[in-house]
Amino acid sequence: MAPAQEPTQARPETRLAKVAVTALSASSIENYDFFIYGTAAALVFPQLFFPEQTALTSALLSFATFAVGFIARPLGGVLFGHIGDVHGRKKALIGALAGMGLASTLIGLMPTHSVIGVAAPILLVLLRFLQGIAVGGQLGGVVLLAMESAPPRKRGFFSSFAQAGGPGGIILGNLAFIAAIRFTSPAAFEAWGWRVPFLASAVLVWLAIHLQLRLEDTDAFRRLKQVKKPDAERSPVLRAFRVHYKQIALVAAAYIGINVTYYLFMTFAVSYSTNSAILGLSKDTVLLAVLVAAGVQLVLLPVSGAISDRIGRRAMLLAGSGMLCAFSFAFWPLLNTKSTFLILVAFIVGLGLMHTTMYGPQGAFFAEAFSTGLRYSGVSLGVQIGAVVGGAFAPLIATSLYAATGSSMSVAIYMAVVCAITFGAVLLMPETHLKDINEPVAAAEPAAANDPAV
Repeated sequence: MAPAQEPTQARPETRLAKVAVTALSASSIENYDFFIYGTAAALVFPQLFFPEQTALTSALLSFATFAVGFIARPLGGVLFGHIGDVHGRKKALIGALAGMGLASTLIGLMPTHSVIGVAAPILLVLLRFLQGIAVGGQLGGVVLLAMESAPPRKRGFFSSFAQAGGPGGIILGNLAFIAAIRFTSPAAFEAWGWRVPFLASAVLVWLAIHLQLRLEDTDAFRRLKQVKKPDAERSPVLRAFRVHYKQIALVAAAYIGINVTYYLFMTFAVSYSTNSAILGLSKDTVLLAVLVAAGVQLVLLPVSGAISDRIGRRAMLLAGSGMLCAFSFAFWPLLNTKSTFLILVAFIVGLGLMHTTMYGPQGAFFAEAFSTGLRYSGVSLGVQIGAVVGGAFAPLIATSLYAATGSSMSVAIYMAVVCAITFGAVLLMPETHLKDINEPVAAAEPAAANDPAV
């Protein structure tokens, strides 16, 4: 009798392990693809795609194409939100992964300005736009895959594996470019070496899709399909705006601080520290600090998610945003010391610990705010609107503030303000970690406007 029962008992654990691996791999790969573009935009795109401009103008144009990806993200949230709420989380996530893999591979293969002239930057912008659409649909899919498949008291822990794709993608992307630079000459890197990280994404995306095809859709979505009314197939995005407009607005506001501080750590702080006119530090020193802090975040994100399963998501986000608001006024002075040790401490404390405190529970907290039939659309729209308002302009705003004031204190104030916005938005949101996410949504949604949580 006992041997016959063992496979049945092991099946849920095996499935959850597959879900965690899939969430981590899919999210890491999507973020890898999205972030390697930023590295290439800084290193080679100005001279390869905008050679007729001055060095400053070509750099600005290159980073402008980077921003196009953020502008496209809400469109991805709308498109894949519809697919995910109507046809399933798995189909939407596979579509987002395939779109990202296609765009990244084509960037790795496309001819430069010297070959096809002005068509090259135009194609680059179009492919970056496709990347933005793909990443705009990815977050909802990978978070819901993990959160809706997890046991009720472990949703924060399992959804944190989706969040871990952020630092995971950063680490993979940095290692890919470090290897490409180290194993090619400067001329070879500019000619073809920069293409390798983009082409490698095709293999990684194939692996993620392969893993995803081996999984069933989430239990919550399958239950939803059993009770959904015929008219529930109509535009979930429009219904999400109508039924959950307050949640979407609060999620977007709560995400602003999380997203802005992330890009200040990952992009502006690196530029600020290595700029010869400001601190003039070695790129190796700053990039090492970023990589170490990202590694700490990667390890601690599941811990943060698990703690939120015990004490609540809201408490974690309030603690993280509050601490980072205060630490904003210490982070930049620590960088100004030019001490390698203190810079490392600044990144580990700011990104590795404080940011992780709110980033780990974020996925579960935002997803649990929405009803099952509108969850993919709601969380995708809220997060991507927050990303456009926040992270898309963070490096530009920080650079402009420093240029206008000549002091990092202005950047510290900006950092503190966005953390305060997150703190205030979270205060207005209810706690969700004990919420039953498997309610018969199709019957409940029309009455949602009278729900106190709305």
